[in-house]
Amino acid sequence: MSLLTGTETVAFLEKSKVIVIGLGGVGSWCAEALVRSGLGNISLVDADKVCASNTNRQIQASSRSIGRYKAEVLEERLLEINPSCLVKSFPSLFTKETAQLFEIPSADYIIDAIDTLPHKLDLIEFANAHGQRFFSSMGMAQKLDPTLIRTADIWKTSGCPLARLVRQNLKKRGFCGHFTAVFSPERLPERLPERLPERLPEQLQGAYKKPLGSAVTVTAAAGMILASLVLQDAYFRCTPSRQGGILGDVQ
Repeated sequence: MSLLTGTETVAFLEKSKVIVIGLGGVGSWCAEALVRSGLGNISLVDADKVCASNTNRQIQASSRSIGRYKAEVLEERLLEINPSCLVKSFPSLFTKETAQLFEIPSADYIIDAIDTLPHKLDLIEFANAHGQRFFSSMGMAQKLDPTLIRTADIWKTSGCPLARLVRQNLKKRGFCGHFTAVFSPERLPERLPERLPERLPEQLQGAYKKPLGSAVTVTAAAGMILASLVLQDAYFRCTPSRQGGILGDVQ
């Protein structure tokens, strides 16, 4: 990274703190990419436990981690990569009521990989109120082509059902701020399972409440792009001749 970005950027990343909220198929890969790139401080927020259906796309999910909190398993993995990184796991749900638990105002960057709309909207408003750099993933289910993933100001997104709902509901809340969204306009038809077993194993219960297929090639790519936004922003901050960069027109 020093050879690529210079020592100033690496030093900046070592001193920076990122909070990743939502550790599924997008957020888990984003967190690992940041730590492998030299980030010195990361907080992991997710209330869910690993289940068998997570193993197709979530980096901390394996046969040995089923039933454990995603945040705690990922914390262990990241510390194996870089024992010097300060990693905090919060096996809790982000809501308006719990927002103060996660030390969000102390972060340099906030990554939103939440897939539930009300909590996503609450995080967007909370992050905007505190002024941190904020990058948000839109929907990555029902997609197969990672090359279609794009970044844009939230108000310039198109073709993504979740992004549309985010825009509509932010308008209803009177939100007029700006942030970078990672999205894909690709839309494949939803496919219900052809046949559900009469009795599901405990670790699969709940997986079919709203069955949307996801491919790791897409979710991981979105996570990598989110991490890249942090790395690029750090580079532009530390390189005077490149200040503004690709994010200059968004934030």
